[in-house]
Amino acid sequence: MSERQRRHTIIGWIEEDPMRMLALRTAQQLALNDWCLAAGFVRNLVWDHLHGLADVTPLNDIDVIYFDPYDTSVATEKDLEQRLSSLAVLPWSIKNQARMHLKHHHAPYLSSSDAMSYWVETETVIGATLGHDGKVQLVAPMGTAALFGFSITANPRHGNPKVMLDRAASKGWLIRWPQLQLKI
Repeated sequence: MSERQRRHTIIGWIEEDPMRMLALRTAQQLALNDWCLAAGFVRNLVWDHLHGLADVTPLNDIDVIYFDPYDTSVATEKDLEQRLSSLAVLPWSIKNQARMHLKHHHAPYLSSSDAMSYWVETETVIGATLGHDGKVQLVAPMGTAALFGFSITANPRHGNPKVMLDRAASKGWLIRWPQLQLKI
């Protein structure tokens, strides 16, 4: 399957999921700069489909990421979470990627996509957003091949494979999706 076909497939799965479409439409109302719903929002849906699961895996949170270098306060993120919660009762988690480099001791990120490219697993480096036309678009700075490869792969840009191993174990990924294999 080509990158284009994988992207088309993922977009189709998102469009068929009422909760994910509600989350995307709700997040779009905030008109955030360079935003997407990322990580497990897309990754889990793909793994569920690849494993033929009838029920989608519930999300612990919906990671809303955006990029605003002019307001990096945590208070703004909390205000945005409250605004989203008043629009749709979902487990929102909002993070401005313009400040996340500090947490990880990296050089400042240039965009949400750049920040994502440092996340722990390559399969997690994916998000979905809505274009101005309301159509689902993917943000996948590392592509989608690994996500379809039945793997959990340590991202070399992150630099610490142990974090990936700990996350996979603590989140029970190999139990929920037993066909996945760890790749360091």
